[in-house]
Amino acid sequence: MLSAGIAHEIQNPLNFVINFSKMSTKLLSDLNDIMEDNEEKLSDDNREEVEDIIADLKENMGKIVEHGERAISIIQGILLVSRGKEGEMLPTDICKLVKEYVWLSYHAMRANHKGFNLTIHEDYQEGLPRIMVIPQDMSRAILNLMNNASYAVWNKSQTAGDDYQPEVAISVKQADNNIVITLKDNGEGMNEETKRRLFENFFTTKPVGQGTGLGMSITRDIVENRHHGTISFDSTEGEGTTFVLCIPIKK
Repeated sequence: MLSAGIAHEIQNPLNFVINFSKMSTKLLSDLNDIMEDNEEKLSDDNREEVEDIIADLKENMGKIVEHGERAISIIQGILLVSRGKEGEMLPTDICKLVKEYVWLSYHAMRANHKGFNLTIHEDYQEGLPRIMVIPQDMSRAILNLMNNASYAVWNKSQTAGDDYQPEVAISVKQADNNIVITLKDNGEGMNEETKRRLFENFFTTKPVGQGTGLGMSITRDIVENRHHGTISFDSTEGEGTTFVLCIPIKK
């Protein structure tokens, strides 16, 4: 209910931003027509300058509309999740879901750790069918994995040299009758104890107050029990970690 309420409140001003941007673009076209009808009254330099300004304003308005509509699509995704019944599978654009929650995690990490940044490499297969998943659960699984990856590269950056560049690679592909989601980071990796206890309830390597130790056990439950898929990982201490989710396609 809280998510739906916030989404509705944000969507209203966004609609105004988009609509007034489109209206301003139309007014700029009208202004350009007036300019053409009266171009003999302006010097060549003034006419070129005005034409350049109009062109720049049109481009800026286009960007406002583009990113406003992207924000609207994010909000609609939140509304879809908030309206879904618990455990209800819905036809979902899995690439879009993964992308939105990867970037949501990234921006949350930047908000909590001033100066943090990383490079995200994305590879989403085009033309994938909508598949039946529980959106609120799958988004939570992606958030958990991306949060851990972001923390791993941030933690490594605190002690690594200036040459270290934090990176996360995410891909979504179809393999036979499965969707394969791969998330790879070049962070601090895991030692043997962490690998062994990764999916235990309340086990965490984060400081007190920064982790509950439930994220990975919840993620495994979402993938294996609720979507009948598999989750696997490979990690080398000091080099990074790769997680692979394999979700059966149910069209």
